[in-house]
Amino acid sequence: MYIAREASKVSPQLDSVWRKVTAEITAELPLLREKWLLLFAGLVFQYIHGLAARGVHYLHRPGPLLQDLGFMALPELGQDKSYLSECTFVFIFFSFFLWTFHPFIYHSKRFYTVLIWRRVLAFLVASQVLRIITFYSTQLPGPNYHCREGSPIATLPPPNNVLEVLLINFPRGVNLGCGDLIFSSHMIFTLVFVRTYHKYGTKRFIKLLSWLMAIVQSLLIIAARKHYSVDVVVAWYTVNLVVYFVDNKLPEMPDRTNGLPLLPLSTKEKDGRLKDEKESRLKDEFHKLLNGNHGDPTDRRQRVQMNGRHEDDMNHGALSDATANGT
Repeated sequence: MYIAREASKVSPQLDSVWRKVTAEITAELPLLREKWLLLFAGLVFQYIHGLAARGVHYLHRPGPLLQDLGFMALPELGQDKSYLSECTFVFIFFSFFLWTFHPFIYHSKRFYTVLIWRRVLAFLVASQVLRIITFYSTQLPGPNYHCREGSPIATLPPPNNVLEVLLINFPRGVNLGCGDLIFSSHMIFTLVFVRTYHKYGTKRFIKLLSWLMAIVQSLLIIAARKHYSVDVVVAWYTVNLVVYFVDNKLPEMPDRTNGLPLLPLSTKEKDGRLKDEKESRLKDEFHKLLNGNHGDPTDRRQRVQMNGRHEDDMNHGALSDATANGT
């Protein structure tokens, strides 16, 4: 009986969640049909970025560590604790990923999941293009443990076939890469996610916490000797500038809390809407002037009181004249 009673309580909640999910799918599907090619291209480029990082590993040559201010200031975590930076990154990644899908569960929502991932992928692709150009321009000796002199995988032997390159030895090849240093890929994802939540998130505390996590992530990357300090510093200003400029070029996403249309407006449509709203306001003001309804109600009450006082003064003046004339 207890199980049946508890099940009866859970069932309406599941029905409510299911209705929200189906309603959100109905709203998101038209956007997915329209934007799927852009989303697919962004996902394909993630593979291209991994392929480029794999390719530069063949060019990497180990050498002595470069002089680095961050290495001097931060104690080395060591191989047994280098996982701390990866754990922090995984937490940031999946927290952001789950947040972007919260419109499917929660009643309050500000954005469409399809549109926000289209935006995020645009930021990532633009940053990764610059990253590929940078780390192919100059290959620095990797500071990570598996990239140092004496490591068997510091330099990869020539590939036996094209398939060996195309498969990029996932995921081992991604985690144990060398040569793709300037600038940090982990910081690209971290800063894109943090800036996106800062703009579209609603919790002030989480916004502050996310920036703090980005700083901690930066320090852990340097302390784990996965990147030089320059790789992290360049990522901070490059990614922020990329997000700023790309964000200004993309059409603004509709704010769902205000009941705006499903699709983002183009610049022409936004200008037309602003013009229509302005003309509507002017017409309303004109009609108020014609009907005598313009102005603050307090001012109208003051005018009524002043008019009444004026009439009393006129009546009092007429009475005084009549008395003076003896009437």
